[in-house]
Amino acid sequence: MKRLLILCTGNICRTPMAVALLRQQVTAAGRHEQIVVDSAGTYAVNGAPASQGSRQAMAARGLDISEHVAKQATAALVREADLILVMEEAHRRSIFHTWPQALAKTFLLSEMAGAHNDVTDPYGGTQGDYDRAAALIERYVQQGWPEIVRRLGA
Repeated sequence: MKRLLILCTGNICRTPMAVALLRQQVTAAGRHEQIVVDSAGTYAVNGAPASQGSRQAMAARGLDISEHVAKQATAALVREADLILVMEEAHRRSIFHTWPQALAKTFLLSEMAGAHNDVTDPYGGTQGDYDRAAALIERYVQQGWPEIVRRLGA
């Protein structure tokens, strides 16, 4: 079983959306027995729900993230991950400073799709900000899927 960890700041906006979209991709590819997708935050409040804006953006895509519960990144989560995808360079720096041994398996989500862009945090923004973030994450997941599978060795 390969483990994919998605990391952002609070684990309530971008990562719940990315997890839902990646799990959908895993299922569509028939790899649900090979790939586990999880998420955490660099400054998460354990137990916090997904933001309303993220829930609405995913509901518009037929995905329900109402059961999401935020959690703080831990040494165990990072160690057990085969691949770590972060939303912005600040998260990669956080990994480097806290768990330098994990840097080699840590990439921007956008890098999987051949780009090198942060996914801007929609926290505190309008629903339009959440929708734009969701669309960008969705694009990176779809375009980056072959590279994600390759890097996981799945």
